[in-house]
Amino acid sequence: MELVISPNGNVHCLYDESLELSTLGRMTIRRASRVEPTADCQWMADLSALSGPVLGPFLLRSDALTAEVGWIEDHWSLIAK
Repeated sequence: MELVISPNGNVHCLYDESLELSTLGRMTIRRASRVEPTADCQWMADLSALSGPVLGPFLLRSDALTAEVGWIEDHWSLIAK
């Protein structure tokens, strides 16, 4: 898990259960994006909650998830303020 620490001391990461994050202090968890199917059974990664793009379409959900994570990791400077 990659932890990004802002100048103000806030820690940002893509949540998973590999670390017990509550040991770092009070947590706020929010949705960064949505990966949803389209009407024609493809997948889109909507990063508008982060003022990001909509990625896709992808044939596989796993490809949309990979693109979603990649965009977030590439744009931490915009997200972790």
